[in-house]
Amino acid sequence: MDQETNQTLTQTGPGTPMGELMRRYWHPIAAVAQLEDKAVMPVRLMGEDLVLYKDFSGNYGLVDRQCAHRRADLSYGFVEEVGLRCNYHGWLYDHTGDAIERPFEETVRPEFQGKVQAKVKAYRAAAHAGLVWAYMGPEPAPLVPNWEPFTWANGFVQIVFTEVPCNWFQCQENSIDPVHFEWMHENWTIRQKKGAGAPYGPKHLKVDFDEFDYGMVYKRIREDTDEKHPLWTIGRVCLWPHALFTGSHFEWRVPVDDHTTLSVGWFFNRVPHDCEPYVQKRIPYWTSPVRDEDTGRWITSHTMNQDYVAWVGQGAIADRTGEHLGLSDKGIVMMRKRFLSDVDVVKAGGDPKAVVRDEETNRCLTLPIPGRKPLVEGLSREEFDRVESRNGNSTLGMTGMREFVWLIGQPEEIKREYNEAMGWKAPAPQTSS
Repeated sequence: MDQETNQTLTQTGPGTPMGELMRRYWHPIAAVAQLEDKAVMPVRLMGEDLVLYKDFSGNYGLVDRQCAHRRADLSYGFVEEVGLRCNYHGWLYDHTGDAIERPFEETVRPEFQGKVQAKVKAYRAAAHAGLVWAYMGPEPAPLVPNWEPFTWANGFVQIVFTEVPCNWFQCQENSIDPVHFEWMHENWTIRQKKGAGAPYGPKHLKVDFDEFDYGMVYKRIREDTDEKHPLWTIGRVCLWPHALFTGSHFEWRVPVDDHTTLSVGWFFNRVPHDCEPYVQKRIPYWTSPVRDEDTGRWITSHTMNQDYVAWVGQGAIADRTGEHLGLSDKGIVMMRKRFLSDVDVVKAGGDPKAVVRDEETNRCLTLPIPGRKPLVEGLSREEFDRVESRNGNSTLGMTGMREFVWLIGQPEEIKREYNEAMGWKAPAPQTSS
């Protein structure tokens, strides 16, 4: 790959080809519960410094971080019935960016009242599935995708954020790379837990890749599976343009800027039948660390933390001009070609891949899901305990896990809430990791 193509794929700032493409999609940037805890928060997205807020009327606003008056920091502003007020001179902005009040000017010149004569940059923000989403592109905006798991009932959901110090594109390429599971997750974990002499896990024998309406699918056969296995007949989803979907959870890789990615995880666990109906009143959120405070090294104990080591190890922006791609990288090549094609589609004024505009279609966007049945229909307590005793891995939907294996740092209060939802009244015994 030449340097110019590498820059096209990785730069998302205003006016860049990939930036213009990525602004055609909705991006999860916060949890709904975050803005219930603190109504104003600074946000950096695709190289732009913004402020996200929710006013007392329930409007979500995403506006420029600097006030139009004297450039004060609006992340220190305070919400009103309608809008966000600057704490410096009291200018009030609604969610469209209009300065709907300028107190001193309107006091000394009452004829100014209600007349918009100043404005800050503003983007769309909307709440869905416990997340707050941002859209930074041209109108008319597409619909916020209503992915199938967002429609499921009787599940415990949690949202996890991590800031990863590297470019978003090398994070997303990981979503179409099945062979890394063998080495980065299974074999590396075996070595960490059992020592250097422990045998490796099953090898990959065959991989394949397909496109579908909302992304790409990778399929694999290992020494312990065959062509009847759901990971070959159905596969896993690289969700367009910036997520991995495993069946029970999403992992979005949101571009903060060219050197930083916000990893946003949305995790679903179906409760046993004897705990139904289960209605989650508030979807909790938390932040996972990436470095060990004592050593300064990257944390490697949990699945997604292991992924972060690979991503940041490529550098802040991977230099693809020095790559030597192999046979397992067919999906990587497909992804890059599709993104470059979508860049051209946007330049020509069209909609890129997986933009959703039809409301009927968006009632439920069905995805390929190995292990769908236990996630949708649930399991009896007996089935659930049998799955749980094998650490949840016997179902591809990962229903029944006692421990949160994806990311380190799950708060104790969320562990307790999860255990109660699942019908485990006592905390689960801790195991070393």
